[in-house]
Amino acid sequence: MGRFRVNAPPDLKPEVISLGCRLNIAESERMKSMLADAGDVVVVNSCAVTSEAVRQTRQAIRKARKAKPDARLIVTGCAADIEREQLAQMPEVDGLIANAAKLDPRSWNVPLPEAPPPPTRTRAFIAVQNGCDHSCTFCVIPQGRGESRSMTIAEVLREVERHLDLGAKEVVLTGVDVTSWGHDHPDRPSLGALVGAVLKSFPELERLRMSSLDGIEIDEQLFELFASEERLMPHLHLSIQHGHDLILKRMKRRHSVDQAVALVESLKARRPEVAIGADLIAGFPTETDEHHLANLAIIESCDIVHGHIFPYSPRPGTPAARMPQVDRAIIKARAAQLRETVAQRRTDWLASLVGETLPVLAERDGTGYAPNYARIDLPEGTPAGRIVPVTPSAISGGMLR
Repeated sequence: MGRFRVNAPPDLKPEVISLGCRLNIAESERMKSMLADAGDVVVVNSCAVTSEAVRQTRQAIRKARKAKPDARLIVTGCAADIEREQLAQMPEVDGLIANAAKLDPRSWNVPLPEAPPPPTRTRAFIAVQNGCDHSCTFCVIPQGRGESRSMTIAEVLREVERHLDLGAKEVVLTGVDVTSWGHDHPDRPSLGALVGAVLKSFPELERLRMSSLDGIEIDEQLFELFASEERLMPHLHLSIQHGHDLILKRMKRRHSVDQAVALVESLKARRPEVAIGADLIAGFPTETDEHHLANLAIIESCDIVHGHIFPYSPRPGTPAARMPQVDRAIIKARAAQLRETVAQRRTDWLASLVGETLPVLAERDGTGYAPNYARIDLPEGTPAGRIVPVTPSAISGGMLR
């Protein structure tokens, strides 16, 4: 791959297009800093978690090429590993960089004497962990991310400090399997120990938020912090995946439905305002009507108001791809029903917040997020980067207004 134009003219700025998870968002921000002087280059930081994600990656590549026909277009991220041959054949693509190498300046032929400062953001995404050691039968991500590996507590604290110095009001700790953080360290510290260290080290940090967590691995210290620490946002997104134990077993998940429900009930008993999010897969191989009804039921049992619904799609090389498949039309219908059920529960939850004064972190797009991750359309002129008290009076378009 050729050298980028270091110290390029100011009108030639790199662009990084991020698809997929919050970890990709965090990594994209680091790449933007690293490639600040790289010239007219477009980087597509891809996702391969589902067939739809790969389709969106291809779509983003074509759109980027159309928008910038003369730029150098590079693809990295999970799809650059898992779908490498197919993406390399696209005429729009000039080159690919392996996911594991995308944060190494040597991969881009750019000088980097020291780590670049993160860009100023209202919310800072910090990737404290990468990779995964589990073997869920539907998941292809370990092929693109490798084994689990974690930053040290000291490294995380340095990252938090840099973002706070640049004005971030909220820090989001993210990763592929965040609750496995520390398992690769000799003393195997818990995620709760990391979260506790961040909160203790930075009393000026106003909001700390966690990305998706595996509920079965939430340790006692982390649970206690979620239950009692106001600066740890009351928003728990769980990797539940399904509402029936047999399907969970076939997915090779490590929790049961009862364990997921018990976790939510215990937390809400201590901190009732906690809002629950979850990933749910529709139409997993061998899923029957009975299994689907159980999937619908867990939305109520766990009070899921932030739902990410994924229609199952077979991924190359995974055990689930060799199981008896559900008809695509049935999968689509079941996914739609799951989305409708979550949407109704979310509407009811938002209605309960109308008239309540909420501290909202204002974003640059004129919206903001309450601690419970309710999105709010803010009054015109609200300055970005400030936490402001807002009393919503209505619901529209899935948001408070």
